Amino acid sequence: MSSESSTTPVITETQDENVTLRVVSIVLFTFLAYLTIGIPLAVLPSYVHNDLGYGSVLAGLAISAQYLATLASRPHAGRMSDTMGAKRTVLYGLAAAGVSGVFMLAAALTTHIPLLSLTLLLIGRLVLGFAESCCGTGAITWGIGTVGAQHTAKVISWNGVATYGALAVGAPVGVLLTQHIGFASIGVVVMLLGVIGVALALPRKASPIVHGERLPFRSVLGKVFAYGTGLALGSAGFGTIATFVTLFYASRHWPNAAFTLSMFGLCFVATRLVFARSINSYGGFKVAIVSFVVECIGLTLLWNALTPTMALVGAALTGIGFSLVFPALGVEAVALVPAASRGAALGAYSVFLDVALGLIGPVAGLVISGYGYPAIFCIAALAAAAGVVLTVVLHQRNPRSPALA
Repeated sequence: MSSESSTTPVITETQDENVTLRVVSIVLFTFLAYLTIGIPLAVLPSYVHNDLGYGSVLAGLAISAQYLATLASRPHAGRMSDTMGAKRTVLYGLAAAGVSGVFMLAAALTTHIPLLSLTLLLIGRLVLGFAESCCGTGAITWGIGTVGAQHTAKVISWNGVATYGALAVGAPVGVLLTQHIGFASIGVVVMLLGVIGVALALPRKASPIVHGERLPFRSVLGKVFAYGTGLALGSAGFGTIATFVTLFYASRHWPNAAFTLSMFGLCFVATRLVFARSINSYGGFKVAIVSFVVECIGLTLLWNALTPTMALVGAALTGIGFSLVFPALGVEAVALVPAASRGAALGAYSVFLDVALGLIGPVAGLVISGYGYPAIFCIAALAAAAGVVLTVVLHQRNPRSPALA
């Protein structure tokens, strides 16, 4: 490990505030990128199911296609961040996000030809998946390279705040745009957000490219595999809520499904802000264990929800629980590789999030066909429970961690 990552200097409160401001100025681009993801999130399943006339499996695929593309491009984005620079990687991502809006607009203009509209929509989702991998991995690498590896937890945490804050804002905005202007407006707004992001990122100072040992991606993947598996288990809850909560509400004839997505995002962001220092104070493993337990409770409530209020509380607890899973396990995973392979490690670790979200759409669609909507939340709760067990084992086996009482 480089001296950068092995030394943790004592910093004052003023210095800490300066670091936070620098981090926030970079994860702003993550916020813009995830706005392009969040705005269509709540309306896409309904558009495919109701306007185009396709079933729940294809409605889920319309969401999952993005995550499948992110999965395929995440390793490349990590390597781009390490070799070409994180800023350039983010710029490519923002440009791709704008291009995805072009395909979304074209899909909206061809609704009268369902197959063509669905095809254009899926192409746009694939392009958006590439944008997500570049912006997500690039912004974290850019932030760490700017403020130092000792602030890895802070960078990952604030990047998550930007991510899910954008999803929380974007979901109701997308619903309002569709209701008052039409689905085509979603494509126009996504294009504009991509252009704004590129314009703001261009004058920003790039972080230096770290030179040194670069591990092969297969080696990096092997080192972070167990941690990524934990991330995948925790992501099941977010994936089921993001993809199917609107249809779940519709099946119960409940209003305000988009507000449930917003509640998830707001609780996610609030937890990141309130417990921002918990990972450095207690360690990533302990924080992850508590997070998985809370997420499991929230998903169990959703599984057994009899009223919209009960479902809302379940979504809120799921947001609280899932909030710190990524940074808690991510800090432990990134610490396993040299600094020059940091982007590759983040890319490899994030691949597991993409795998989980990519599989949830079609798999949950099949489960719904046989057992109904509540069953998907039961499966997600079991995944969170498995995450507790896995994290306890990782904590006990990690040589840098004291034994878990």
